Amino acid sequence: MARSLAGLGENEQVIDTRRLRTLRAVADHRTVTAAAAALHLTPSAVSQQLVALEHEVGHRLLERDGRGVRLTSVGRILLGHANEVLAQLERAGADIAAYTTGTAGEVKVASFATAIGLVVAPAVGTLRDKEPGIQVRVLDAEGDQSLTMVLDGVVDVAVAVEYRGAPAEDDRRLSRIPLYSEPFDVVLPRGHALAENEMAVADLAGETWIGPYPGNPCHDVIALACEHAGFTPEFAHSSDDFSAVVALAAAGAGVAMVPRLALRAADLSDVVIRPVAGPERRVFAAVRRGAERHPLLIPLLDTLQDTATHLRQTTSL
Repeated sequence: MARSLAGLGENEQVIDTRRLRTLRAVADHRTVTAAAAALHLTPSAVSQQLVALEHEVGHRLLERDGRGVRLTSVGRILLGHANEVLAQLERAGADIAAYTTGTAGEVKVASFATAIGLVVAPAVGTLRDKEPGIQVRVLDAEGDQSLTMVLDGVVDVAVAVEYRGAPAEDDRRLSRIPLYSEPFDVVLPRGHALAENEMAVADLAGETWIGPYPGNPCHDVIALACEHAGFTPEFAHSSDDFSAVVALAAAGAGVAMVPRLALRAADLSDVVIRPVAGPERRVFAAVRRGAERHPLLIPLLDTLQDTATHLRQTTSL
């Protein structure tokens, strides 16, 4: 591969944008097999696209990294440009859609369950009256899954939670819209020695814990809060359903920290709830950068923001 990126010009082969999407998927998923599954392609097809892209740019783009792959230096350079190119294509699609079709079509939204109940479902109801031409399809997915679904083109909008592994706010692949932030409360069985005290995270060191599975963004928020308090929580019981987490606490199985709004759906009769300073669940909507101008997405994103504003104004957060 003797050519350089600087040598690409009018007489060179144009880089296929589908191959740029493939490169980004491999960078996100770290294996060809996982990228193929996300793109609904075979691993062989993904490998062929990557080989063709390497020939187009004249450099190796990937190298082995344990059981997966990682980008070479040139691969990272190309990925940066790919993010800009793909964002510009999203903007072009949005502008063309605004000119030709207006607001009629389907939008897919991936969101975690609590936000579906509190923000997404009310927004869908409002939008049905305001923009009857927009059909919203909702999928239940945790924040770490929904962001990947947006980047892979499976859905158009993710309602997700800020967590340690989330794409940064300045990530060039995504545009983010803040929705709301809620504190975590400590859930204790009735009669617990700390049940009558003001609470700090450090007070819970040495307790048996109940909480979401690793990989769930809330698990990461809880673990990080405990790390900042000087200890690592030992999770004896795991569930991504906060009603189940509260039920286990009520049974005396341990203590938990639960986002405040998630407690609305739980039976609190046999537990004590104590506020605690520190951990928060910060919720935002995300779309592929450039797509925020699409005429189908503008009304939905505006309605999500309005619904979240009403939630903040009417709820103790």
